[in-house]
Amino acid sequence: MENSKKFQTGNVLIISFAHLIHDIYSSFLSPLLPLLIEKMGISYALVGLLTVFQRLPSLLNPVVGILAEKISLRYLVIIAPALTTICMSLLGSAPQYIILVILLIMMGISSTLFHVPAPVMIKQVAGEQTGKGMSFFMLGGELARTLGPITVLGAVSLWGLEGTYKLIPVGLMASFLLYFKFKNIRFHSTHSGKGHNNFMLTFREHLKLFVLVSGIIFFRGMIKNSLTIFLPTYLVQKGQSLWFGGIALSILQFAGAGGTLFSGIISDKIGRKTTLKIAAVLLPVLTGIFLYSKGVFLFAALICLGFILFSFGPIVLALFQDLDSEYPAFVNSIYMTLNFTINSLVTLIIGILADIITLDNTFRLSMFLSLFSIPLIFLLPKLKK
Repeated sequence: MENSKKFQTGNVLIISFAHLIHDIYSSFLSPLLPLLIEKMGISYALVGLLTVFQRLPSLLNPVVGILAEKISLRYLVIIAPALTTICMSLLGSAPQYIILVILLIMMGISSTLFHVPAPVMIKQVAGEQTGKGMSFFMLGGELARTLGPITVLGAVSLWGLEGTYKLIPVGLMASFLLYFKFKNIRFHSTHSGKGHNNFMLTFREHLKLFVLVSGIIFFRGMIKNSLTIFLPTYLVQKGQSLWFGGIALSILQFAGAGGTLFSGIISDKIGRKTTLKIAAVLLPVLTGIFLYSKGVFLFAALICLGFILFSFGPIVLALFQDLDSEYPAFVNSIYMTLNFTINSLVTLIIGILADIITLDNTFRLSMFLSLFSIPLIFLLPKLKK
């Protein structure tokens, strides 16, 4: 598919739909954690380690990025949802911790196969509106994380924790549908093919940006991972029901869908850096309001917080696709490696802190640490509008 300045709505929606299906299943872990903790008697540190195992295959992102420069991108995107569907639907049936680890590692591999090439495909069909394209793409992911908790908790209500495997056929049918939609769509690598494949030179050229974005991911990730991984557990500890925790997580994710949709579009107009500054300043403020809210006000705080919290994703994705690089899939793979690896580390840190200083105090510490992302955004190089 040749690059075009026109925004190809149909193709953008197809790729975003693939993201939706994949991430509905990949979001099953968090709402199931209270039940898995009770079933297996695992500590918060081991819970945090589960996410590390889930994201461990992200270390292969550069390899997948190089591979994506050489083969048709669509095959990777077609395979991933089926593998993720099977692995995540079997979590409830896992008899012991080691089986959970194996399933999550396999799911991490499929996530890598999907998330590295998909944004490059979006760039090729979004024309000059890269931010808008990334917003649609990320919207699929955030809607999935809204639907995921409801889907898996509904399955638990119908069939019990060990009956979640019955969700597998739905995901597989979706993958077959994606195959028929994608098989006639041609995507290609955007490099010229001249000279040697100097991926290390590309890495060095953008090293400063990688370092600054890594810091932003870390400090913002303290809040993001606290909420997306431990929100149901946190609310259950506060005396709420499991369903209350699942609904709260879905509200957070649904509000995040709005943030992902509009933030990329806004960044096309006022600039990536300006939009990131606004989000970074509002994030700790809204987190503080959430921590001290109850009842209806808690849900209102989650709506505002989710909108801002998830606005970072499409902006940073668009930022890296704005770079003048011959190897966009490789550049995106480095970003995805940093994103998944740092977030895995952050989740482990949060789990350890929760065991030591309680989950409540960990949330408060995360709010404070998020302030450090603000100066890093100011240090970012001038970015494309």
